[in-house]
Amino acid sequence: MIRMAPLHLATFVVCFLFSSLAPAAEKCLTCHEGIEPIGKGPVMSNLPCVSCHKGNADATTAEQAHKGMYANPSDLRVAKETCGGCHHEEVRNAYTGLHATSAGVISGTRYDAGAQDRHSKYANYAVKALKTGRPGTVAEFKQVPSYDPSKPDSADNTPVDDYLRNQCLRCHIWSDGHQRDGDWRASGCAACHMVYSDAGTYEGGDKTIKKDQKDRPRIHQMTSKIPEYQCIHCHNRGARTGVSFIGTMESDGYGTPWRPDGGKQGKLHGKFYNHLQADVHYQRGMTCIDCHTKNAMHGDGYLYEKKHYAVEIRCVSCHGTPTTDPTLETVHGDPLTNVKKEGRKYVLTAKLTGKEHKVPVLKGAKLSKEGHAAMVAIPTHMEKLECYACHARWAPQCYGCHAKQNVAKASGDWINTKDTADPTKAGRKENRQKSAFAWSESRSYLRWETPVLGLNYKGKVSPFIPGCQVILTQMDGKKNLRSNHVFTTIDGTSGLAQNPVQPHTISTKSRSCADCHMNTKALGLGNGHYNLEANFPDGAAPVDFELERIVDENGKQLQATNHVGARPFNKEEQQRIGRVGTCMACHYKDGVKLEGNAPNDELHQKAIRKMSKMN
Repeated sequence: MIRMAPLHLATFVVCFLFSSLAPAAEKCLTCHEGIEPIGKGPVMSNLPCVSCHKGNADATTAEQAHKGMYANPSDLRVAKETCGGCHHEEVRNAYTGLHATSAGVISGTRYDAGAQDRHSKYANYAVKALKTGRPGTVAEFKQVPSYDPSKPDSADNTPVDDYLRNQCLRCHIWSDGHQRDGDWRASGCAACHMVYSDAGTYEGGDKTIKKDQKDRPRIHQMTSKIPEYQCIHCHNRGARTGVSFIGTMESDGYGTPWRPDGGKQGKLHGKFYNHLQADVHYQRGMTCIDCHTKNAMHGDGYLYEKKHYAVEIRCVSCHGTPTTDPTLETVHGDPLTNVKKEGRKYVLTAKLTGKEHKVPVLKGAKLSKEGHAAMVAIPTHMEKLECYACHARWAPQCYGCHAKQNVAKASGDWINTKDTADPTKAGRKENRQKSAFAWSESRSYLRWETPVLGLNYKGKVSPFIPGCQVILTQMDGKKNLRSNHVFTTIDGTSGLAQNPVQPHTISTKSRSCADCHMNTKALGLGNGHYNLEANFPDGAAPVDFELERIVDENGKQLQATNHVGARPFNKEEQQRIGRVGTCMACHYKDGVKLEGNAPNDELHQKAIRKMSKMN
């Protein structure tokens, strides 16, 4: 006999009743003939329209039928009474997940502005945790403050809160997000589970929906098979992990090469793109949901301060190390649902396509010379480096975020929304209250090659990319209030930030030894090309030397890092890495160790002196 927990039994009964009450020919289908069932399963495929959308299924006019209707029943303002009837735990947890709170984005931006420490305190909306006690979590978040330019700057009144409200916080599941090609999506559960094309047009069978009308899903159907482009509708800013995963990096805006008709390339996310090397997992047919787990995406009841605490997957989960087997577990000990061991092989079943992929495992693998040198001959690499410190050969780098605020012009606030007859429409762009101010953004320059390296919150070497390098200009109409202002953190660093990242640009061919050990940019010391002072004609440069320089040769940190425990290399670490680089000048060619050694120290020193004179 199968026993059900009381909650699951109640949920089952509710869902069964909903599906069994569906009339043979629902009147909604009189107009919406050909529309897809909301799901493919035995319950969801039989749900009557009004069980989710409400409204009046017995009405004879569209106006009467749509009265009291929810346009998006999965919006978080109503999800507990709709989706939550069958998916109680998932919906309850969603309010605590980072997709709903944006806690890391908010805390990082506010830390850079000197308004708080690096711990998260605020979310889009106030929320309390369902569970506590896990590292990197807190008991509750307050709502992010508003900004009043008539009052002095303070911890509770900083212009970057307005920046967040007007710009950055469009990407959370309380809102519908930016309404433009590449960014179309819904709010709530449908933000992920209702797939939109980049064009945001309907491709289904409902004859009442125009095929050229924007802001419509591809078809009227919820799914757990979420393609990568759905994730990219949000993950194209900040760390840019979504667009990086498929091998694209925004260009400087020219829209070239031109199309055969001489026109510009189509814009996505408001930008034009260069095409670089895609992540090897994407090249092999995998997508985001093959690695990122349900708990990490939905939320699990904990309030995580940053996304690196919430992510449950690690490289060793599937690939192991040269001395250990894959764990096949999340960091919390839960088994991976789509990876299993079959005899001596490890197989991943793709969640989107069902295709089986043989997983390369390091233990017992035949390594290249470079791989053997990096992972076996020098075992400290495995102990002190993230795998992607070497295997992410490029990362998006947007230097100098020039943000201009005009406090004379009111603008939309992604947090404060208007009261609407249909509460599920409150998160739409057009329903924002004008309680924020107008912002415009620009930047200094873009790069993708040779990411900076430093230590992440675990103390492991990781790529760093510019986080939020805000350089603020504030205007009151045409009156200048402050020009090219850079904040100072409470720790005394410049508010320009670079942070650890998993770039999602993994390659089987790693960075060369020289790219780390003989490269001042990789060490965080900059490359010496960018003249920061010359680029700031109205005042002193905000950090010493250049935007890529996050630390000086004495180990003094120059730029902010938003993650607790993360930092640039100190002086001793710089020198130790650099000493290896000195040896490499003679002992390595193209990243491969050369054979042969001096028979004794005396001859070794003699060779060094001879080389020094030659140089």
